[in-house]
Amino acid sequence: MTGTLWSAVTCHRVRFPMRRGDGNHILAVPASAVIAVLAFAAFSASAAPAAPVTDAVLQAEQQRIAAVARAVPSAVAVFANDGQGGGSGVVITPDGYALSNFHVTKPAGDYMQCGMADGNLYDAVIVGLDPTGDVALIKLLGRDDFPFAEMADSDQLRVGDWCFAVGNPFLLATDFQPTVTYGLVSGVNRYQYPAGTLLEYADCIQTDASINPGNSGGPLFDASGRLIGVNGRGSFEKRGRVNVGVGYAISINQIKNFLGYLHSGRIVDHATLGATVARDEDGRIVVTDILPTCDAYRRGLRYGDELLSFAGRPITTVNGFKNVLGIFPKGWRVPLSFRRPGERRDVYVRLMGVHTDEELLRKAEGALPVEQPPMPKPSPPDGTPDGGPAPEKPRSKPGKIAPKIPSKPPRIMPKDRAHSQQPPPKHVEPWIVKRPGYANYHFNELNRDRVWNALLAHGDFAGLTGAWKLTGADAAGNKIEIELGGERVTARFGTRPAMVDLARDLDSQLAPDGSGGLLAALHLWQRLLRLGPKQFGDVYYLGTAPVPDRPGLADVLIATHNVVEARFLFDPETGQLIGMEMYPDVQVDPCEVYFADYRSVDGRQVPHALLVRHGDAVYGRIQLESFELIADKS
Repeated sequence: MTGTLWSAVTCHRVRFPMRRGDGNHILAVPASAVIAVLAFAAFSASAAPAAPVTDAVLQAEQQRIAAVARAVPSAVAVFANDGQGGGSGVVITPDGYALSNFHVTKPAGDYMQCGMADGNLYDAVIVGLDPTGDVALIKLLGRDDFPFAEMADSDQLRVGDWCFAVGNPFLLATDFQPTVTYGLVSGVNRYQYPAGTLLEYADCIQTDASINPGNSGGPLFDASGRLIGVNGRGSFEKRGRVNVGVGYAISINQIKNFLGYLHSGRIVDHATLGATVARDEDGRIVVTDILPTCDAYRRGLRYGDELLSFAGRPITTVNGFKNVLGIFPKGWRVPLSFRRPGERRDVYVRLMGVHTDEELLRKAEGALPVEQPPMPKPSPPDGTPDGGPAPEKPRSKPGKIAPKIPSKPPRIMPKDRAHSQQPPPKHVEPWIVKRPGYANYHFNELNRDRVWNALLAHGDFAGLTGAWKLTGADAAGNKIEIELGGERVTARFGTRPAMVDLARDLDSQLAPDGSGGLLAALHLWQRLLRLGPKQFGDVYYLGTAPVPDRPGLADVLIATHNVVEARFLFDPETGQLIGMEMYPDVQVDPCEVYFADYRSVDGRQVPHALLVRHGDAVYGRIQLESFELIADKS
């Protein structure tokens, strides 16, 4: 004891209440005697032999140290605007692709620098942005053997699991050596509200490992050193910007859903079902409103229907529905199960975007979240990990506890108040291609060409400019003949003729009836194979997406020609074209064609089995017997 407290004890008598038979009395004892007794007790306790540390404790300690040693080399200290801002990140591939937060990387623009625990500073460029989910993909340059984190299955996390955060809190890592904080998984499937419609944390991980300003964008690892999330938000004590034990990380499984989209170099959007839900008086989660233009409506979902499951997860609460909906990109197809009295339906639905394309770009470009500049110690009052204003604590009335203050999303600072962006050096410029609507168009071209070159390994169709003739039969044995010519597409399905005039708009020629436009779809398929993506028209790489009844994700190219849009689906392992969807309009069901039974024809692999779907129905299964590819006679 020191100072006033020590004086108060040593200069006064300590008075103890005692009970005797005739009432209460006070026994006065010199304070020095009390101190002597306490000191003797403390000495006796310290003199007792310490219990030996068990082998299990030592082993757990070594495992923890080893896990941290494996994880730390993949951590990134992000420095933007000549060190006047930044945060953290984590490398996920040996060629330098790394994850961070949108609100960390966006102020830097196209270019930033990243320090790693090897002591080196690397140039880095932006690849793709997810403003709604607060995720950014960047690429570090200069190596093809970066240390990288192993991604875990964050759905397997349970409350109480050990975890640790690695990052650059308060931008202290000027020597690029990251800070490690240890803690527990405090909660899973948390939902943190967005700032408007950006920076939404759905289905996120809560942890008590310290996540402070500058940790944003950095990794959260499990006890084995595997990546389970990207840190981004926290709850902070108002006066000191010090973490109070409540931090949030974007789950790595959500990020896995978006990785293909982020690799496309685009500014990507999250999904919405096109319907709102609420809990009814019986505890069911029911539809309270639905857009008649959404795919869920076309699949039969209506007002009052009860949601049973979405994307394979049972729906028992409104919050649970928001959580699972928030982890998917716009345009994905996911399973939906719903029920109305006497009927259960299990369907696949295409998800709408939260924003229109123009709205998303306007919001992403019009406001920039900004990290605070480097600082040797926490600065006064800011309430978010990245400089946002802390919410004012409600004043509690006598005898009542003030309500808990929820975490807030990082501050959104107007663009005209943001730091100026550092221009890239000359050797970095080839990695950056600006194009409206893209974070970095270079990476879209890179992946578009990757997908196309993988397909070319199965055959080059460029010289086949004559008519293509397909002959076969449907499942009922009806003869089918299709000729893909230069001016028209003609066909006969049994006794029914069909034709598409290629000089007219394709969106109004959806022959044969009931197919949704099979002949127009096959014309676009032929056009892509013959011309390739650079001559087809407007072709870009969307990313990866699921295909019903197939495992894994497919690479997707989107191509527009003659007022219709086609989505071409490729197997990422083989490079083969596995299907396509032709959309005459975004608000109608596409014609879906799935290709199988590839065989060699004149040295080129061509499909001999076609499955054609439209809406909820299978239009037909076509087995081709001959496939004639004709070169231009001229």
